[in-house]
Amino acid sequence: MSDEEHVRFLADENFRQAIVVQLRKKNPQIDIMTAAEAGILGAPDPQVLAHAASAGRILMSHDVTTIPGYFAELLMSGAHSPGVFLIAQTTPVGEAIAAFLLVWSASTTDEWRDQLTFLPF
Repeated sequence: MSDEEHVRFLADENFRQAIVVQLRKKNPQIDIMTAAEAGILGAPDPQVLAHAASAGRILMSHDVTTIPGYFAELLMSGAHSPGVFLIAQTTPVGEAIAAFLLVWSASTTDEWRDQLTFLPF
């Protein structure tokens, strides 16, 4: 699979950094950008979703309360998104890492377009 086909991620501001750090250690080829790296700390959820979409990155979030509604609004407006992965804050780090590694290694960006997916599967 070429680098252009691999999923690219954007971890929102409250996403557990332990997951990001461990994913980068397990596979340095995984393209994950944090909210701090993207310069969107403190941005409201709709702006974070729009930034992820414009950057061609799937949003990684623990915000199961508000992100689904904002994501639906984004799609209803006619805009598109590379997708969103929601994972419970309480999910063990190892399970989260395994889920994201599977997504990265076994799928392409196009498979997640306009999809909101709860992890782990």
